[in-house]
Amino acid sequence: MASRRLVPESLALPAEGYAWLPDLMRAEGDTALNLRVLGRPALAVRGPDAVRFFYDEDHVRRHGALPGPVLRTLFGHGAVHTLDGEEHRHRKSFFLPLLETDAVKGSAEHVVTAWDEAVPRWRARPDVVLFDAVSRVITRGVCRWAGVPLTEDEQEPTARDLVAMVDGFATAGPRHWRARQARARQERRFADLVTSVRSGAVHAPADSVLDRVCRHRDASGAELTPGTAAVELLNVVRPATALSWFVAFAAHALHRRPELRERLRSDGTAFATAFAHEVRRFYPFAPFLGGEAVTDLTWQGRHVPAGGLVLLDVYGQNHDERLWKDPYAFRPERFLDQPPGRDELIPQGGADPRTGHRCPGEAMTVGILETLSRRLAGLDYEVPPQDLTIPLNRIPTRPRSGMIIRPLA
Repeated sequence: MASRRLVPESLALPAEGYAWLPDLMRAEGDTALNLRVLGRPALAVRGPDAVRFFYDEDHVRRHGALPGPVLRTLFGHGAVHTLDGEEHRHRKSFFLPLLETDAVKGSAEHVVTAWDEAVPRWRARPDVVLFDAVSRVITRGVCRWAGVPLTEDEQEPTARDLVAMVDGFATAGPRHWRARQARARQERRFADLVTSVRSGAVHAPADSVLDRVCRHRDASGAELTPGTAAVELLNVVRPATALSWFVAFAAHALHRRPELRERLRSDGTAFATAFAHEVRRFYPFAPFLGGEAVTDLTWQGRHVPAGGLVLLDVYGQNHDERLWKDPYAFRPERFLDQPPGRDELIPQGGADPRTGHRCPGEAMTVGILETLSRRLAGLDYEVPPQDLTIPLNRIPTRPRSGMIIRPLA
């Protein structure tokens, strides 16, 4: 039987990164663990049952649990991620159309168009840093789909800011300050855009994301302030930029297993979907998710008091050998044999995206990633010598080189 010792707050998180929580849980030999984080008692959990426990609002709330640095960079103050209960469900109704097939298909089509426009320019250059190039492609395509006007001159700085918001959410120092400055710039720009749409100075395409956020009213019936509307508009556009990480990882996977390129080109949608799921499972992005205990809680004999933290071990669960055979092998075929269970594969959270805190844009992420993976597999390119290591102590991590490719004419 595992011991019930309290693991003290660890100073190893910055050094160990993604491995920090899985290593602690492995040492205990359990799927639950007591520890202290930021001076607060915490309970770390893992597994499908733990996912359902974590997302039960009678157990865990998000309001007040997200650290200020994350709000000031990744989500923004007043975002849907910070709400609970009816207020959360009502605000989330704005995001639910992202789950629809037409939205997934439409966003992917716009991003693919932007990809096809960019490829001839890539071929005119000796080398392309895929991570950077894809961030511009995705920004251009998703803004078109969302109805957000974006001039040619605005494309690169906007992409750079959106990437910075994601890149700096889990760190201190220059990356974090770049992220805060980027969010402040884009929140001002998007708030001005919302004001201009409402005044009639700018036209928002009917039923576009821009149009809907400008018209959305909260549970009280009040119109969103321009600032809050800007935050939520960014929370549609900004997460798509995270696909820059996943496409770079997809290229990394294809470099390590080149035989998968032909399968992506010829095996159809089912294999492309399986490949996208395996990229999101195998490669690290979010290390863990956090919430606050609503009341005194007990899970598998472990206790956490009301107001303590509850951590869901995302990286550990996505590599748990009890869920995945050969978890540290990249095998898209695993998802051909059996589609992922809702609360098993959790790179973007768990539970029901319509009512809980799971990312409502997950279907869009998978749709765009499978489409761009097929485009990447069909692109004729070489991979020049470079540093392709993926450091686990950098959150979010990526290939050190940014995944450089050399397109061939």
